[in-house]
This record gives sequence, C-alpha cells and structure tokens, in this order.
Amino acid sequence: MSVMEASIDWNMVREVVSCVLILAGVGFMLTSTIGLLRFPDFYIRMSAITKGATLGVGLILLGMGIYFNQPGILLKVLAVIVFTFMTAPVAAHVIGRTAVQNRIPFWNKTNTKEFEQYLEKEHLEQLVSHDRYKDDTPKVRKYGDADGSE
Repeated sequence: MSVMEASIDWNMVREVVSCVLILAGVGFMLTSTIGLLRFPDFYIRMSAITKGATLGVGLILLGMGIYFNQPGILLKVLAVIVFTFMTAPVAAHVIGRTAVQNRIPFWNKTNTKEFEQYLEKEHLEQLVSHDRYKDDTPKVRKYGDADGSE
C-alpha cells in the first residue's frame, strides 16, 4: 500500500461526491422551476418541469444513496429512480395529449405545421373534448342579478 492510498479519506470523498450530486439535482430543479415561470405556454412549461424535476430528483436520490453507503438504501434509491424515469415521461405525455384534446393553445411562435399535417393525415382534426369539468355557466353576470331579475 502506497502512502498516497493510505492518506485518502474515503468518507470525505463519499461526502463530497454525494454533496456534488445533491447540489446538481437542486440546480436542475431550480432551472426547471425558472422555466416553469418564464416559458410562454403550457406545453413548453410542462416539458421543462418534467425533464428538470425527473433529472433533479434522480441526482438528489443518488447523492443520498451514496451518502448513506448502505446496500439496502442504495437498492431502494435505485428502484425509486428507475420508477421515476419510467413514469414521469408517460405522465407528461398523457397530460400533453389531454391538453391538445382540450384545445389548450400553443404559443404563437410554435411551429405546428408538422403536427397539423399529422392531424390531417390521421383524420384527427375533429378531436372531441371529453372534459367533464367544463364550465357551461354564463361568464358575464350583472350586479344584483342573483335571483334572475334585473
């Protein structure tokens, strides 16, 4: 064993690596939160928050798994990361698809030409909104009009 190997404090290395991973995860989540607040439409915001939060949670959990340095905890952390990486994109896809069906508008600078061609090709341009929570009550009410009289 050389002098260099004997002088390495592996606990310190483990703590530094876990700290870097956790801070990187927090950075991704912070960036995605800024994207959520700054991007112009629903679809771009959803993309930013899904990607950033998924990667951020993965890095934070990996940092925690390395910090605790126990096989049981690391196995559970890896299972949570795999489950998150499998479910978050599917959930985002379903939410985005529902938004398209409910005609949530795109940003005016979004290039939707290819999407419109796909809708025409598949005869999907007449999508029906299945939103059961749509508010059908009149939007404009006069003051003092609660009983129906004017």
